[in-house]
Amino acid sequence: MARINLLPWREQLREERKQQFLVTLAGVLIVACGLVFVGDQYLNAAVDNQIARNEFLKKEIAVLDARIKEISELKVRRQQLLERMKIIQDLQGNRSIIGRIFDQFVRTLPDGVHFTRLKMTGSNIAVTGAAESNNRVSSLMRNMDGSEWLASPNLSEVKAVTSGGVDQANVFTMSVQQVTPVVSDAEGARK
Repeated sequence: MARINLLPWREQLREERKQQFLVTLAGVLIVACGLVFVGDQYLNAAVDNQIARNEFLKKEIAVLDARIKEISELKVRRQQLLERMKIIQDLQGNRSIIGRIFDQFVRTLPDGVHFTRLKMTGSNIAVTGAAESNNRVSSLMRNMDGSEWLASPNLSEVKAVTSGGVDQANVFTMSVQQVTPVVSDAEGARK
């Protein structure tokens, strides 16, 4: 039988397979590295995109916080303006009352009596004046009690004074309450 040596052919085939395996392995490694690189780039881009979105949201939140602060300041200013308007409306509404009160003082003032001082604190009016007699002071108190704008006259003191230009005068101090008359339905309908 002839001796055929098949070993070099087998060894050559092994070497070719080994080489193909190494080339395939290198190709797979290159493809894997490429995929890892592409995946890393994709993830980095996604992270950068999310960071940019977060920064945008932070800027918008800061703008909205500034607007909220401005709105709260505007609410405070609005409330202050409403309070001022209410005070002004109250003053406007009460402006004619002082004229009416002075008119009532003139109407209730009997002959022989004059006022030297009037002081209004809230709805309480302190009156200082002089009268020819105690009867005139009593008449003044009755007239004030009958007034619809004045109520509860309270005489604090009466002093007889003989000095000065008056032969005999009684100096008095009293207080009276200012009231607003109640308008009846018939009068309110006519106005």
